[in-house]
Amino acid sequence: MSVKYGIMTLLCKQLRHGYELKLELDRLLGLKGKINPGQIYTTIDRLIRDGLVSAEEQDEQERKKYRLTAHGRQALEEWLLETVPYHEMKEDFFFKWNCARDIGYDKEQEMLNQQKRAILTEVMDLTQQKTDHLINGEETEYLLISGKLLHLEADLNWMAQVENRSKSK
Repeated sequence: MSVKYGIMTLLCKQLRHGYELKLELDRLLGLKGKINPGQIYTTIDRLIRDGLVSAEEQDEQERKKYRLTAHGRQALEEWLLETVPYHEMKEDFFFKWNCARDIGYDKEQEMLNQQKRAILTEVMDLTQQKTDHLINGEETEYLLISGKLLHLEADLNWMAQVENRSKSK
């Protein structure tokens, strides 16, 4: 999960001040956790330094509001299309997918397809390894890889549910 990209997602739609970002990031994270408010401001400072976010007007309570720059939008879209390693898939991909849905990202299906391809590539590689270990009588390695394959199968089933839910909305 990336606080940086969560903030960029939220600024993609509208100007926001720090506390709004904290509340909305907590919502995006769902059950995964809460964000420390100090982490919001240090991340914003880095985003401004890198030209991904700009500080804008202050509201009536003199809170600084922030805006995503065009460079920030491009970086966000590139991140959305990066696949997530399978060992981090459910939580990190769910966060990324939630960010994409939050901004109405038009390449959501491409994200899902890329992630499924990455998992299927891993499944094929592990299936070959599993076969090799079985042929060589390496029971422990065979069972370890069998367990990894079961997790990947569960991830693919979960991704199918995600895809079905996104099509129904």
